[in-house]
Amino acid sequence: MEEQYNAEVMSVKEWFITTLILAIPMVGLIMLFVWGFGAGHNPNKANWAKAMLLWYAVLVALTIFIFLIFGAALFTTMSA
Repeated sequence: MEEQYNAEVMSVKEWFITTLILAIPMVGLIMLFVWGFGAGHNPNKANWAKAMLLWYAVLVALTIFIFLIFGAALFTTMSA
């Protein structure tokens, strides 16, 4: 059974504060977890926070992959 939500539309002020908090190092990351998985938050903000966490995970994985590729190439070049 599908649940119905009557979530309020977030105002520009609320989004401004949300992005301001997100810009603070480490606090923003912690708040994404709080907004995404905590109870009592606007479902739109919760879904947005979960999507941002997925993007962060993709970017971290891509960064690690690139460092491994270039690190292996550098190691091969240096040992030859």
